[in-house]
Amino acid sequence: MSRGIEVVDPGPLTLVQDLGRPGHLAVGVGRAGAADVSSYLIGGRLLGNPAGLGALEATFGGLRLRARGDLLACLTGASAPAEVEGRAVAYAAPFTVRDGQELCLRMPLSGLRTYVSFRGGLAVPKVLGSRATDTMSGLGPEPLRSGQVLEVGAAGDDFPHVDLAPVPAPPSGAVELAVLPGPRQDWFARPESLAEREWSVSGQSDRKGIRLDGKPIERHEAWRGAELPSEGMVRGAIQVPPNGLPVLFLNDHPVTGGYPVIGVVRTADVDRAAQLQPGQQVTFRWERR
Repeated sequence: MSRGIEVVDPGPLTLVQDLGRPGHLAVGVGRAGAADVSSYLIGGRLLGNPAGLGALEATFGGLRLRARGDLLACLTGASAPAEVEGRAVAYAAPFTVRDGQELCLRMPLSGLRTYVSFRGGLAVPKVLGSRATDTMSGLGPEPLRSGQVLEVGAAGDDFPHVDLAPVPAPPSGAVELAVLPGPRQDWFARPESLAEREWSVSGQSDRKGIRLDGKPIERHEAWRGAELPSEGMVRGAIQVPPNGLPVLFLNDHPVTGGYPVIGVVRTADVDRAAQLQPGQQVTFRWERR
């Protein structure tokens, strides 16, 4: 291994992610991949990487890495203060970590997931064409652990030409998400109530989905106590279980579900949802196709 990273401290949860493994839903395997796709892609572009190389997704910071060989790195997503050997490094801008130096990632000021990308990408083995960790199926690399060493791949021929991306940090206040009508709106007494109420992100949320707390959504009297046969699920679907509290599916969502889907969040806004911290407020805005 000519270049790599040694995990000194993995923090609360750090995973290897890429663009996931699409095309396997029919055999029960979800896409997985980076929860905030746009932030992951920006990190790769700033380093001159082709789309799809492995990067780290660190939840709530706390990550410490030691370089093996000289590395070019970039931080995107949640704006977590970071330093290399006590020297602060910029957000959404490439920086160098020399052989033996440590990169330390603090708790993010806003947002939840920070992407740590390296020029050349992380060269971990692929499973079904992807290096992504799927917390639902267990496919892909296990969460990072102290003492682990990951190889960084060879850099490509295209050297990065941008030294800073003017990307805003994820908001720390209330977030509004655009949502399209779901296929089971008739199961609810007032489906419009989803957008009339303010919701709070539950601490029980994870990469499978965001659980929301608030005033429960009532079912239509015709469907109270009824059960729905399992249906295919997609990223961004908002399922409402019998307790009336919505669950917004993220990348590691189950491929099928038996609760009615009241709406589906637009793709771009799912990236924003993936950065919501526990306790943060969420509202929805209905849109039409």
